[in-house]
Amino acid sequence: METDFMLAHRSTTHAPAIPANEPNCAERKMEITVLFTGLSSTLQALAKANDLARDLRALIRLVVPQVVPYPLPLTGPPVLLEFNERRFNALAAAQAVETRVEIFLCRDLDILLEAILPEHSTIVIGGRKRWWPTQEELLARRLCRQGHETILVAAPRQGENAHA
Repeated sequence: METDFMLAHRSTTHAPAIPANEPNCAERKMEITVLFTGLSSTLQALAKANDLARDLRALIRLVVPQVVPYPLPLTGPPVLLEFNERRFNALAAAQAVETRVEIFLCRDLDILLEAILPEHSTIVIGGRKRWWPTQEELLARRLCRQGHETILVAAPRQGENAHA
């Protein structure tokens, strides 16, 4: 039987040099996971994760799940992997703290997250605020029930200024 997911790409992008008065990067053990849920919402989540990571001397792990439908082989996603690699490496390079990108090809998001997230992970998810529960809110609730610390960051509405 075919596996339900696979790591398609992993990279590490280092942030600007750490000042001499800060501990060595090797001493950083905490990791803040940002789940990709869309470009604008993930940018908001990365901004929040940067604030947290800087204060906690943590690093950011950007997890990009790419669901591949069953008619396609798991190794043949509908969006070219090279395109996503370039796009997400550029996002990681723009962060103020060390950010690792992990692109996963999977069949089911819940199975993937259960397998790759360590117990009691700190997870930041971006999403839109609606009066009904969104997919991102439902995902955050599921992750909380599994024992993870989950932060849901509301992305601004279309045409709304993020700094207003």
